[in-house]
Amino acid sequence: MSLNEKFIYMNEKEEQIEFSALSPFFLTKISGIAGINNIITSSDSTSDGSVYISSRFSNRNIVLQGKLKRENRDINRDKLIKVLNPKLKGKLIYSNKDTNVIKYIDCRIEKSPDPVKDFISTFQISFICNDPYWKDMTSTKFNIARWVGDFRFPHFIIPGGITMGHRQPSLIVNAVNNGDIKTGMIIEFIAHGTLKNPGLFNVNTRESIKINKSMDPGEVITIDTNFGRKKIESSLNGVKTNILNYLDLAGGGSTFLQLDTGDNLLRYNADENLSNLEVNIYFNPGYLGV
Repeated sequence: MSLNEKFIYMNEKEEQIEFSALSPFFLTKISGIAGINNIITSSDSTSDGSVYISSRFSNRNIVLQGKLKRENRDINRDKLIKVLNPKLKGKLIYSNKDTNVIKYIDCRIEKSPDPVKDFISTFQISFICNDPYWKDMTSTKFNIARWVGDFRFPHFIIPGGITMGHRQPSLIVNAVNNGDIKTGMIIEFIAHGTLKNPGLFNVNTRESIKINKSMDPGEVITIDTNFGRKKIESSLNGVKTNILNYLDLAGGGSTFLQLDTGDNLLRYNADENLSNLEVNIYFNPGYLGV
């Protein structure tokens, strides 16, 4: 590792410790940050070998080894034990100033550190990552249709003034997934006026998702298609409502759309008043290693 590389563990209380060549928590070795186990399911064949059925990645196990530097060793030993509490969930953050890369992975502590009380004071930490993918620190956002502010009359008779704008005309966006894997996303349907039955269509896969519901001005429908977090929720006047039952299931049904690696052409639509609809897409690419 270079002097500009570091790993930071942050627990859910936002307490953190840096492991690097320059930190009091000196990093000597870390493994499991790139390699991942692929579990392959197959069935016996009547001829040689077997028949492939499916495969999936197992949990990622990251093992970090280090030692405490001599200065403030006892204080740092107590901090290491306190911050890396196995009862707390957390994330491991990787940063490299040489390449301007910063990514994180959610993790839990399988084996907490037990710093040896000797002249060197070495320690080892084992992390289990149920979601084995590294992620960008911030989500990627795409606007398919949005309103763009043009100019404003700040002292107009209406309190707060009035802003004039125009609608961006694009009906399709290319949501480029630069990650290593297919990923879910968060879709936002925003109503700037009344409209009916908003939807999103993947031009590449011919799959779509549609909500059979009229939307009122100011209403936001949020769809989460990420694995383990799937939901559909409406928000209006500060009130959030589960509207999963409004998912269109007719004619083959809706799909909780996923983004393939590379290009993804997405088109929005509505049965009525399409011009009142704004659509935002958020996703966080997944990476196999750092």
